Amino acid sequence: MVDNMTLRREHAEDHGAIRAVNEAAFGRPDEADLVDQLRKEGAVLASFVAESDSEIVGHILFSRMLIDTESGLVPAAALAPLAVVPGHQRLGVGGRLVRHGLDWLRGREEQVVIVLGHPEYYPRFGFSSDRARALKSPFPAEALMALELTPGALDRVRGRVRYANAFGL
Repeated sequence: MVDNMTLRREHAEDHGAIRAVNEAAFGRPDEADLVDQLRKEGAVLASFVAESDSEIVGHILFSRMLIDTESGLVPAAALAPLAVVPGHQRLGVGGRLVRHGLDWLRGREEQVVIVLGHPEYYPRFGFSSDRARALKSPFPAEALMALELTPGALDRVRGRVRYANAFGL
């Protein structure tokens, strides 16, 4: 666990540090570019940073996505990306960011969160590929996971996930 870590909403002056965190965590600029594009598109619901000793060491972003069903569009939140600088990985930073972000979304009365991620990591927060089974996406079924922030929110939802344009899907 990282001592003296604080979680907070991002500020405009954090954008350079957030970009550096994403590039370091993923070893490429793709996720950092995605964050920039989501901001430009106006699709960001929330973006949080983890700070340790006045340095940003982690970042999580939630954006608006939709599930296109026969009866209309169902709003959901996409969790992507989640990034922690390599020197702070496996210390609980990512988990704290996820829990903080999910609590914030609950407070905003969001009902569903979708993540494309590691099947070994995200289930600890309640994400399930089974809950996402009725959702169509271009991704492998085991990597697409859903979390109901409101129990039963996905019970009758069947359709295709539509990410923000920044995802290029």
